[in-house]
Amino acid sequence: MKTEEIRELSAEEIEQRTTDEQEQLSHLLFQHAVAELPNPMVIRHKRRLIGRLNTILAEKRRESA
Repeated sequence: MKTEEIRELSAEEIEQRTTDEQEQLSHLLFQHAVAELPNPMVIRHKRRLIGRLNTILAEKRRESA
């Protein structure tokens, strides 16, 4: 998901997306611990997406305050 796409979402949608991505990341980390993932780079992409979502959410909260 690109930064521009994230900025178009509302704060509630970003919070929901963050929760979903964190759940997927924990599932991937568990799979990675148990067995080898076909593409371990997915973990890095998920972590960075979560960080991007949190950053833009913080920006939106500062703007509204």
